[in-house]
Amino acid sequence: MKLRKFGLVLSILAYVAAAQAEPAATITVASTTSTEQSGLFGYLLPHFTEATNIVVKVVAVGTGQALDIGRRGDVDVVFVHDRPAEDKFMSEGQGVKRFDVMYNDFVIVGPKSDPAHVAGDKDVVEALRKIAAAKAPFISRGDRSGTHEAELRLWKQAGIDVAAVKADWYREIGQGMGPALNMASSSNAYLLSDRGTWLSFKNRGELAILTEGDKRLFNQYGVMLVNPEKHPAVKAKEGQAFIDWLISPMGQQSIASYKVAGEQLFFPDAPH
Repeated sequence: MKLRKFGLVLSILAYVAAAQAEPAATITVASTTSTEQSGLFGYLLPHFTEATNIVVKVVAVGTGQALDIGRRGDVDVVFVHDRPAEDKFMSEGQGVKRFDVMYNDFVIVGPKSDPAHVAGDKDVVEALRKIAAAKAPFISRGDRSGTHEAELRLWKQAGIDVAAVKADWYREIGQGMGPALNMASSSNAYLLSDRGTWLSFKNRGELAILTEGDKRLFNQYGVMLVNPEKHPAVKAKEGQAFIDWLISPMGQQSIASYKVAGEQLFFPDAPH
């Protein structure tokens, strides 16, 4: 394990030495709105560019869209958070190898008045049943993102058919985490949010975290190089350098050091 870690550091240092004498290269990464809207990329990417002389352009969309962009070969790397969808992407031969990078968790936020009485619930499925029973307003991203897919799995576990209640108390908006939070804030509605974007969100209004801590709210992020054998335009060398940096001690420390108001948003967990 130590030899692998040492070898990874050496490979990154060698790449850095070679890159310093060359003009900056550019790669494109399709990633989730949570990594962008939480401010993580704004903090992380300058560190990567300084170390490697590679500039990263980010396409921030829901995980489903990010993987579809990868399938078209229009990006070099995908950095997402929906493990079943990621496994499908890999089984199709669209990615070279998948790596765990970091995790945080999901939370249910809602109005402090809490008409569904879910505050303090540790059982997220029971909390969703209470929201449905109360017909309390609920905002869903509805955008095939990792957050949306996690939400749908939880509704299914709760035995609630949300397709039957659309346009009633349950509203799908087809937008990212930031707009969903804004809409929930303006309408005093419940929603499922990743903790990172919530901590960075300023327009909270009467919203607060009401349900958290259930192991089913665990939120893992993974990264994959788009397969250059399927898509020859992929910048495999530079894309792999980005992945190697993310899972290296340097990248993992950068992820861990990103905080908002003293609170850590993401927790590195790349295997070494």
